[in-house]
Amino acid sequence: MSRTVIRGGLVITASDEIHADVLIEDGRIAALAASGTPAAEAWTAEKVIDATGKYVIPGGVDAHTHMELPFGGTFASDTFETGTRAAAWGGTTTIVDFAVQSVGHTLREGLDAWHAKAEGNCAIDYAFHMIVSDVNQETLKEMDLLVEEGVTSFKQFMAYPGVFYSDDGQILRAMQRSAENGGLIMMHAENGIAIDVLVEQALARGETDPRYHGEVRKALLEAEATHRAIKLAQVAGAPLYVVHVSAMEAVAELARARDEGLNVFGETCPQYLFLSTDNLAEPGFEGSKYVCSTPLRPREHQAKLWQGLRTNDLQVVSTDHCPFCFVGQKELGRGDFSKIPNGLPGVENRMDLLHQAVVDGHISRRRWIEIACATPARMFGMYPKKGTITPGADADVVIYDPHAEQTVSADTHHMNVDYSAYEGKRITGRVETVLSRGVPVITEREYTGRAGHGAYTPRSTCQYLN
Repeated sequence: MSRTVIRGGLVITASDEIHADVLIEDGRIAALAASGTPAAEAWTAEKVIDATGKYVIPGGVDAHTHMELPFGGTFASDTFETGTRAAAWGGTTTIVDFAVQSVGHTLREGLDAWHAKAEGNCAIDYAFHMIVSDVNQETLKEMDLLVEEGVTSFKQFMAYPGVFYSDDGQILRAMQRSAENGGLIMMHAENGIAIDVLVEQALARGETDPRYHGEVRKALLEAEATHRAIKLAQVAGAPLYVVHVSAMEAVAELARARDEGLNVFGETCPQYLFLSTDNLAEPGFEGSKYVCSTPLRPREHQAKLWQGLRTNDLQVVSTDHCPFCFVGQKELGRGDFSKIPNGLPGVENRMDLLHQAVVDGHISRRRWIEIACATPARMFGMYPKKGTITPGADADVVIYDPHAEQTVSADTHHMNVDYSAYEGKRITGRVETVLSRGVPVITEREYTGRAGHGAYTPRSTCQYLN
């Protein structure tokens, strides 16, 4: 039996803050005891970690990543190996990535392909959602089988006609199926048909710069699609999780639905909380670095997103990590913003940025852990194995120094991408040590993990619907 004791830290979960020692046995949390008490002092272990003056928090759960995603004629630049290593550096110990069904292929083919990419390559634990691009009778039957084996969430797109797009009828059928099998539909809510018209018109006017990406993907078209998704889910009697909410008008749609008692949930991402259309408008072709969908919004939307996180109309902050290098990838869209690969790097920055939000007074420490660890674990059927520090949970634990100062930079990050979306941003707080199932993957700012340590994690259904 291997034993580790973490002594003297402030243990923070979504529900509690307590000065406690943590006993880890064979990769799991065995016990907590108030620091300095006879119970805690009696523990012996081969390894003792001194967390005095530090936070002891659950490893982050990033429920929205895209490693090695094929998109826009290229691939996301982080592999499962580089991406999960970067996640660990940022205090995230579980990712849920998206396996992709291609049109004309089965869900099983897509899932098998993603298992092949990830297996033996991950530094931290991982699970999968399933992107459903081709709704038909066989796909619907497969959804039942996937739920049974622990892939319990399915993403559909109201955007990207000709690629991932599903029409309202396909969406309704998938929602009806999920209402029966316990799955959760995740929705990219933007009116892609209307957006394509606006893209065509903008390019015809010679509006080709990156900033026009944000102007054609209008907030009203995010709100309209969010409203429509909610109503379709209501018709189907199904729960709904709207991904990467960026616009105040979309938040209002979610809040209204939740006020009506509907099982509707919303996720936002750090880029919408900290970046804006000012970045898309950076001179030269620099704005291309910030092209993602849903797009960055004018700065006034940020206050409404923070408010939504405080009122629980938004429950989760994930990254939508989908990095493309500026050189050779983002540059594919020079002269035509519609050809810029959509996606930002961020899996390494999320926990730190949200701690900065605590420092800045946007959220409390416990809410930080709730939106970054506990709620994503509950939302996607992994709690309390993941997302908390309690006896029986996996020993996914981060020793976090709340006083350390850092400057975010591509020069020092570990993501496989040639720029940082937060270049030069000063942050208070930094990950010091990370345990994944009790194994140190970051040890006092040194990488001590390995590809292949990370294990595939089957999931139960959404724990907000029980």
